[in-house]
Amino acid sequence: MTGFAGAALALLIQLVPQATPAWTWTLYDDNPLVLANEVPDTARLRSTFECEPGSSVVRLSLYPSTPASGFARVSAGSSTTTAPFEPAGGNGLRVILRSDHPVFAAFAADGHLAVMIGEEKRDIEVQRAHLAKLRRFTELCAS
Repeated sequence: MTGFAGAALALLIQLVPQATPAWTWTLYDDNPLVLANEVPDTARLRSTFECEPGSSVVRLSLYPSTPASGFARVSAGSSTTTAPFEPAGGNGLRVILRSDHPVFAAFAADGHLAVMIGEEKRDIEVQRAHLAKLRRFTELCAS
C-alpha cells in the first residue's frame, strides 16, 4: 500500500499546476533610467529599456537571444523603422531606438512593440496597468 500511495502522490504532484513566475514591469529611476520586464527579486528578465535622462536614446535589451549584430525592423501602431542591434551582455540583444521617434510614441500610446530580427519576431507588451510607467520612462528620457 505504501508504494501505491507514493505513486499516487507523485502523480498528483505532476497534475497540480505549478505556480508561474509573476512577470511585471518595474521602473527604476536611477541613472541610467531602466524600465524592466522581470520577475522581481530574481535575475530573470525578458526585456529592459534603458536611457540616460534627457538623451532621447533608448537601449532595448531582449532576453534570451543569440548575441549578434545587424539591423532590426521595429514597429508599433502604423509606424515602422529599422534600428541597429548588438550583443547585450550575457544572452541578450540590444536594439537602439529614439524616444522621440514615431515608433516609440506609438509604443508609449498603446504598449505594443514588435521587433523583427531576421526571421525571429519578439512582441513586447506593456499591460494597461503599467502604461503610466512606460509613459514616465519616455518623458524622463526626452526631458
